[in-house]
Amino acid sequence: MGSVNKVILLGRLGRDIELRYTPGGEAVGNCTMATSETWKDKNSGERKEKTEWHRLVIWGRRAEGLQEYLKKGTQVYIEGRLQTRQWDDKDGNKRSTTEIRVDSLEFVGGRGATEGGSRDNYSSQSAGGEQAATSSPVPELSDDDIPF
Repeated sequence: MGSVNKVILLGRLGRDIELRYTPGGEAVGNCTMATSETWKDKNSGERKEKTEWHRLVIWGRRAEGLQEYLKKGTQVYIEGRLQTRQWDDKDGNKRSTTEIRVDSLEFVGGRGATEGGSRDNYSSQSAGGEQAATSSPVPELSDDDIPF
């Protein structure tokens, strides 16, 4: 049997995208995304919340094109895959991080969205040149669901 490496997230950006270029000239954008879950404590009846932070990596022309739109607080729906990078820090210690390499991104709500909640789709091209579709329904979030 094969394997699957797929991540689907709906959340808000924790900071503006930071655009850099590799020595070969390829653009790479980095930003963070917060996702939250809330629940009611069984003992106290109190509402609890936990926020997870995710590192996002966006490559190529998509990163350049989205630079002016991916701002802190923007709500986005992303699909991608996990990848782990390793490097040696300044002191020679081995370091690693796990990130989400973004394959497609949709803006949800916010500025520019119509009353129907339109989303702009920035999908990646598949190997065959066909555009990857993202037609998953995205649930509505209230201000209480925002972690900041």
